[in-house]
Amino acid sequence: MAKITQYISEAKSTLFSFEILPPLKGESIQSVFKGIEPLMEFKPPFIDVTYHREEVVYKEHPGGLLEKKSIKKRPGTVAICAAIMHHFKVDAVPHLIIGGFNKEETENALIDLHFLGVDNILALRGDSLKNEKDFRPEPNGHQLTAHLVAQIQNMNKGKYLDEDLKDAFPTNFCIGVAGYPEKHCEAPNLQSDIRFLKEKVAQGAEYIVTQMFFDNAAYFRFVDACREADIHIPIIPGLKPLTTRKQLQVLPKTFYIDLPDALSNEIEKAKTDAEVKEIGIEWCKYQSKELMDRGVPVLHYYTMGKSDAVKKIAESLF
Repeated sequence: MAKITQYISEAKSTLFSFEILPPLKGESIQSVFKGIEPLMEFKPPFIDVTYHREEVVYKEHPGGLLEKKSIKKRPGTVAICAAIMHHFKVDAVPHLIIGGFNKEETENALIDLHFLGVDNILALRGDSLKNEKDFRPEPNGHQLTAHLVAQIQNMNKGKYLDEDLKDAFPTNFCIGVAGYPEKHCEAPNLQSDIRFLKEKVAQGAEYIVTQMFFDNAAYFRFVDACREADIHIPIIPGLKPLTTRKQLQVLPKTFYIDLPDALSNEIEKAKTDAEVKEIGIEWCKYQSKELMDRGVPVLHYYTMGKSDAVKKIAESLF
């Protein structure tokens, strides 16, 4: 097991990695293994595991009384990381979010991950709750991802929240953060977004994984803008093959991204989702090949729990 930056520095060619979703509550860990196994032949050095914060629902009781309840539809990120590392002998990278956690809960989660032998963390803010207009941190929680990165780096130096702790054992996490080639939805422009990214790097982020994109030119512009802003850590492109016609509307709405005319026009001509899937795979192959030819450190795929499309892409490249 090693740090992401170590894998990148020692690699002689572009690496393959992917991200999975924890299973829905009530599902078996075998559903996770089933999605991972077909991709292991491509020797991923690490697998990302997403974290999903609680959702607020209102349950109606007799008489019309509404009860507010917080639920987690996809719990178990820490345990899934442990299971993946044990079963596949590969590094698991948990997503650690600000939303829903105060600083002490974050510290305790990091201690658990450290005890499990997790060496890498992807530090994220997380989304707002659906009933919130704007992101709201927990009481005594972080407002910005840069503050979370700083907390993790403090623990790497043996500095915990309890200042009375003496000679505390330092953790050794490699910290990744997110980057947005088409800017974060809350940023007024790309340059403003990159200033926030630069602050994450200043606090100790060691690599960047981008939001999905479908136009490689957006990634190349983003990398150039980062380098001009004196951000020189690895920038890993995140990719996803389109698999259904519905994603033409869902992905731009959910992730605030653009789809190129050439791609959307081809999908609109398709008569079935099977045809859409083939178009999406071929488009992602083209993206992947061009990025690989340009020497990106890693090709990172968002599988959404389904491996068949990514497997077809990887078979043509790795």
